[in-house]
Amino acid sequence: MAIIETEATLHEAHRDNHTHRDVNGGWLRPAVFGAMDGLVSNLALMTGVVGGAVSHQTVVITGLAGLAAGAFSMAAGEYTSVASQRELVEAELDVERRELRKHPEDEEGELASLYVSRGVEPALAREVAKQLSRDPEQALEIHAREELGIDPGDLPSPLVAAVSSFGAFALGALLPVLPFLLGRPRCGPRCCSRWSDCSGAVPWWPA
Repeated sequence: MAIIETEATLHEAHRDNHTHRDVNGGWLRPAVFGAMDGLVSNLALMTGVVGGAVSHQTVVITGLAGLAAGAFSMAAGEYTSVASQRELVEAELDVERRELRKHPEDEEGELASLYVSRGVEPALAREVAKQLSRDPEQALEIHAREELGIDPGDLPSPLVAAVSSFGAFALGALLPVLPFLLGRPRCGPRCCSRWSDCSGAVPWWPA
């Protein structure tokens, strides 16, 4: 009896702690690219300007201008890219939706064949496919996952990608400007180099 209770407790604990991160939200990739692009591009821009022996004010204005231009450019690019990808996915979902409406028996047989190929007994596979095909939206979701490898309810958001890219680029581009804003321009390249090395070696999220 004690063994059964112990196993049940362990199972309950495992279930409570068994969570996953959001890996399909579309924010991590643009954030990483934006931060590194902002750091490298603005550091290179300001290095060239400083090499021209211009005034301190000109260096700061150039850095802030590079930050603003790059952040808006990255945000617009990410929004357009993710929006285009989302439209393509939605177009493919419309094709699958029409097929389910015009040829439900063929799509049900296709789903059953897929389960059979994965080791399910043919009779059971046909029964499962029949039950899952009763709800059109559920059938569309299953076909999208099995055939297209996507989840219709978890498509990446263009707005999230754009905001993530904008914020990360601005943060990365601010680092080379910050020493000039604080009146310590000599520590700029050294601080940016150390931050770049650490950002590539340390995870951005807890394990």
